[in-house]
Amino acid sequence: MSLEVYGIPTCSTCKKALQWLQTNEVEYKFVNTKDHPPTREMIANWVETFGTKPMRNTSGQSYRALSDEKQSWTDEQWINAFSADAMLLKRPLFVKDGAAVLVGFRASEDELRQTLDLDI
Repeated sequence: MSLEVYGIPTCSTCKKALQWLQTNEVEYKFVNTKDHPPTREMIANWVETFGTKPMRNTSGQSYRALSDEKQSWTDEQWINAFSADAMLLKRPLFVKDGAAVLVGFRASEDELRQTLDLDI
């Protein structure tokens, strides 16, 4: 199994997620989206999986700086925005074996194990 976690090292939710993975001895690769932003193609695939709403980091400054027009943006406009500024993406985002499986880190222990398909 290959697990990648996309986020930024200073994000408290990312820290919590990485701590959980380490505590449960789950191997993963952390991808700092500030240093290595995801490609437009990757983002488009993630949007196809989740839709744009769950992927929006609505508590971040980048999101708040957007005009009110963002309320009526199409998926294509969101993909362009996410591609231009990775800080708009909710963190962390988990990709397992090339497929996005989870965005954010609010699930219960059981949901996390099931979503990430972990036998721990």
